[in-house]
Amino acid sequence: MAKKGTSLVPLGDRIVVKREEAETTTSGGIVLPDSAQNKPQKGEVIAVGDGHVRSDGSKLPLTLAEGDRILFSSYGGEDIKVGDEEYLLLRESDVLATY
Repeated sequence: MAKKGTSLVPLGDRIVVKREEAETTTSGGIVLPDSAQNKPQKGEVIAVGDGHVRSDGSKLPLTLAEGDRILFSSYGGEDIKVGDEEYLLLRESDVLATY
């Protein structure tokens, strides 16, 4: 993935995710302030690492691929910022489901 000359390459069993935007209004049309918005626990996989390392040293490829839409644990991962873009760096085990 390349953005303005910057490239993110996750290592091992990690993935880079672009989190979906938070809802800014309720279903009834009430505008939510930033402090009341919950961070969505879903997003799109932007990049994947080269896999899990087995005890014998061989690599097991990840089951996720770039472009997959995922649901993930709210407590997993690290928020990172590259330029103006914000991403989430997760382990594949923090992913709960694809959709």
